[in-house]
Amino acid sequence: MSHTVALCGAGWITAAHAAAARANGDRVVAVASRTAARAATRAAELGTTAVAYADLPAGAEIVIVATPPQCHAADAIRMLEAGAAVLVEKPLCRTLDEADAMVAAAAAHGQRLLYGENLAYAPAVQEMVSRAAGIGALTHLEAQTTQGRPTWGDFTTDEWGGGALFDLGVHPLAIVLLIAGAAGQGRPHSVAATLRGGTGHGSDEHADLTLHYPSGLRAHVVSSWQGGPDAVWEVETASASGVLRLELLPTLALEHDGEPVALPPVTAPIAIVEQFGYVGQLRALAADVAGASSPAMSAAFGRDVLQVVCAAYTSAAVGGAPIALPFAGRRDLTPLQLWRAGTAG
Repeated sequence: MSHTVALCGAGWITAAHAAAARANGDRVVAVASRTAARAATRAAELGTTAVAYADLPAGAEIVIVATPPQCHAADAIRMLEAGAAVLVEKPLCRTLDEADAMVAAAAAHGQRLLYGENLAYAPAVQEMVSRAAGIGALTHLEAQTTQGRPTWGDFTTDEWGGGALFDLGVHPLAIVLLIAGAAGQGRPHSVAATLRGGTGHGSDEHADLTLHYPSGLRAHVVSSWQGGPDAVWEVETASASGVLRLELLPTLALEHDGEPVALPPVTAPIAIVEQFGYVGQLRALAADVAGASSPAMSAAFGRDVLQVVCAAYTSAAVGGAPIALPFAGRRDLTPLQLWRAGTAG
């Protein structure tokens, strides 16, 4: 069954969402942007209509919120109140106060909000999570996403709310949380982190953190904009009885005990849109709405990821000391503000 989709935002990521909609047989009926010219350009590319923000959801059943993080909470809540189902790009929002408001709004509107952790719907990630549930108690878990600093967008501005960890790092964090949860590790009880800045801005470009689990497992996550020209995204986990290794970039491959694992054939016209979960997450949201089910990647999951991020920035501000989870610090500050609050003076 096809659905109508509107794009709230017209940045480059909306091209992936639009391609996913096409692959699912959905129709993009409207595009809105802070800049009317950008909305007009994206709409022309998609053969649809550019509208003002105030006109959304413009009759669409699903709205994809792909505005800057500082706009996510207000945009998503307004779309829910207007009767649309909502897919919110990562990161969920900038502060835990905003996240609380989004969780409450989702509950009030039938859980019709999906947190856009697209990799949770990537077939290779889903296969790894499934296999991790069957290899026994984990003794090792690590993930990294390293690449160059983005040359577009406002990622390093104060308004964005955080740098490499806040924006890029939510991907490996989510995968680690999913793997550990599937393997029966529960939730981490604390996180310790160090951050490294860059030049010409006040945000972080490199993050190194360790999640501490009650079982004694230490999950290691690295997220960096100080990598080489080729992105490296990979995950590895092990137990006494098995080893799983996933590479997402520069190539896509999954191994179990050193043997390749066959992945489903790609059916979407643009392979990476399906392989990286954009097709699956949009399809899942439609199915969740039809079945009145809460998405696996709910607003609450997005808030869980954000609280780990906030705790990690706080840890970095106090020399890498572990910070307890759930996070008990200020909920009105962005991750970047939490980092600076502890390092001021």
